[in-house]
Amino acid sequence: MLTDPAFLGIAILAVLLVGISKSGFGGAMGSLAVPLMSLFIATPMAAAILLPIMLVIDMLGLLVFRGKGDKANLLIIIPGAMIGILFGTLTFRLVDAHLIKGVIGLEALLFGLDRLRQAKVSGEPCPPSLVRGLFWSSISGFTSFISHAGGPPILQYLLPQGMDRVRMVGTTVIYFSAVNFTKLIPFAFLGLLDMSNLTTSALLLPAVPVGYWIGFMLLKDLPRAPFNIAIAIAMLLTGLKLLADALLF
Repeated sequence: MLTDPAFLGIAILAVLLVGISKSGFGGAMGSLAVPLMSLFIATPMAAAILLPIMLVIDMLGLLVFRGKGDKANLLIIIPGAMIGILFGTLTFRLVDAHLIKGVIGLEALLFGLDRLRQAKVSGEPCPPSLVRGLFWSSISGFTSFISHAGGPPILQYLLPQGMDRVRMVGTTVIYFSAVNFTKLIPFAFLGLLDMSNLTTSALLLPAVPVGYWIGFMLLKDLPRAPFNIAIAIAMLLTGLKLLADALLF
């Protein structure tokens, strides 16, 4: 079990960010968790420690947001994510995690800038699309498997649809629940869920309800325009952090 005080402080912050992100911002900031913990431990270990915590958060989300997901989108993006997870499993020992972080970071940065520019503009919403949905969700499933960085790609698909914020967050809650529970099998197969990682996960669990409550309060209180701006800023921060990790470490 990892008990270094500096690591635990960063890990608690990471768990709080995941809870806030999943309950309030559709997963926009959750991608920061693994890079933060990777300052102290290897990326695969950070991903393994966070996975059980994410499953607990997902179960909370399924209770809080039950019946609030968009079925038309979920029928597209969940199968797409399964494709990405399969590809991630087959290439896990081969891919360069820094390269993946750099690509997703650049994508999140550019998308965040674009969403910030459009946050107060009431354009024509995009309808659900089989092609775009499968494309972005397969990328999301892959990057989620590699480093829990599936938020930016799936938001690229969902945000332009202009859904009500509760429905959008509800959709991401159901989507990431399916993704994370599916990842349990390949994570176990790859030997990432050992007792040391699971014990560290258990130690961090008390931070889960705190982060989740903060995110849910923000979701309830933020009007639509500030909500869109907050997600855009979260995407920018995520993109900058992922790019920095790719370029400097």
